Amino acid sequence: MSQLQSGPQETPDTALRRNRLGVLGIVFFVVAAAAPLVGMTGAVPVAIVLGDGAGTPGAYLAVGLILLVFSVGYAAMSQHVVNAGAFFAYVGRGLGVAWGVGSSFVSLLAYVAIQLAIYGFFGVVAAGQMSAKFSINEQWYVWALIAWALVLILSYFTVDVGAKVLGVMMILEIITLSITAIAVIAKGGGPEGLHFGASFSPSAIAAGTPGIAFAFAFASFIGFEATAIYGEEAKDPKRAVPKATYLAIGLITILFAATSFAIVSGLGATHIVETVTKITSVNGTPLADPSQALLNVATTFVGSWLATVMGWLVLSSLFAGLLAFQNSAARYFFAMGRAGVLPRKLDQVNKKGAPWNASLLTGFIALVVIVFFAVRKMDPFTQLFSWFSALAVVAIVLVEMLVCLAVIRYFRVSKTDTRLWHTLIAPLLAFIGLGGGEYLLMSRFGLLAGTAPKGVDPTITSWALNSTGWVLVLSSFVILIAGAIIGKARQNSENQDLVRDLVN
Repeated sequence: MSQLQSGPQETPDTALRRNRLGVLGIVFFVVAAAAPLVGMTGAVPVAIVLGDGAGTPGAYLAVGLILLVFSVGYAAMSQHVVNAGAFFAYVGRGLGVAWGVGSSFVSLLAYVAIQLAIYGFFGVVAAGQMSAKFSINEQWYVWALIAWALVLILSYFTVDVGAKVLGVMMILEIITLSITAIAVIAKGGGPEGLHFGASFSPSAIAAGTPGIAFAFAFASFIGFEATAIYGEEAKDPKRAVPKATYLAIGLITILFAATSFAIVSGLGATHIVETVTKITSVNGTPLADPSQALLNVATTFVGSWLATVMGWLVLSSLFAGLLAFQNSAARYFFAMGRAGVLPRKLDQVNKKGAPWNASLLTGFIALVVIVFFAVRKMDPFTQLFSWFSALAVVAIVLVEMLVCLAVIRYFRVSKTDTRLWHTLIAPLLAFIGLGGGEYLLMSRFGLLAGTAPKGVDPTITSWALNSTGWVLVLSSFVILIAGAIIGKARQNSENQDLVRDLVN
């Protein structure tokens, strides 16, 4: 393998623009992808009612700690691999070309799927806001297509332009969530005060149906691994990527745990399930408007003005997520085109240094899916959002598990880093934690994706899946195997670009 240590042969037309992003720029993309305000208004209330109750903040903290442990080996690997393909380069370096290519297809599936899901959610929220505030009554897909056009325009420019846009949006989100959390804590909580044990003790985390809470918590962290994707465009990537990874996960964990604790404390821990159910019900349907849990707390402890601001920032949060995942998917297409796994045209960049052909392909896929769901009159939330977001989380956790194994094997063989914690213990612990999370995600997939068979309650019955659910939950594994076969065939055909890209 030593004779292949030189990197892929780049030209000005196939090289991403260097030195465009610092640590904070990378963090902006990652936290924007996590869409914290959307998670707080959408996922947390559902996790409280159907899952862990008052222990939900503890579930978010536990998942954050698992991913911090994962990041130890991930950061160690980033010292030896700088590649826009990130995960597939890591897996390829540790487990071989075949599995590297297989993981690349699964990662690409995840990033494309989550972007598609967000388009559905954005369309629903925008349609509701525009109708309520301005009496503009357009279908969801009109707003989705407007967002699609703006995202495509922004993806034409260099990555730092997108980082600045995402940075402004992310800072506003963090400010509103922080104000709410600080206000609740400063005022000593709601009717029962601040009860940390009710949310963060092991018994609280294990109460109720923790599998559901953990599933939603893992879903809320998707996108954090994108730190390494921007390594080729970072300033001093071997320092920037590890710092950005730790900073992003730490920020997301603190933000999610603190804000969800504020919701629980603000409404009262003992009867939190009943309270959230009542607040979020519309015409007798529980959780029909989950955002009301956070907005109610914000109104009570800060003022109605903050709730109004949050209502609009949900839209900007969703748009930030669209832009972040557009960039992630485009860079995966770019890296796979450069490696020869996909058509070489995808490795072309424009005069701005952005992977424009890959961005066009990402945008084209989104356009086709939006139009398909619009023509078929399929539901943008219960189908487009729920199906693809659940699929994306299963896919990305699967690849993270492969990365753990790749880190262990790479350092056992190369001996380039002999730190036991960084290269063996932490990756092994992360693999176990992620494996448990993957099981919870798959066993509760019917609830996450809304694909439970008729007459079966997915909050009670594990593995409750109809045919659509089984196709979605198994697709990541099928694509992994198919990709590995393709990778093996390409390797055997002596595709030197592919080998060179995966080992450098």
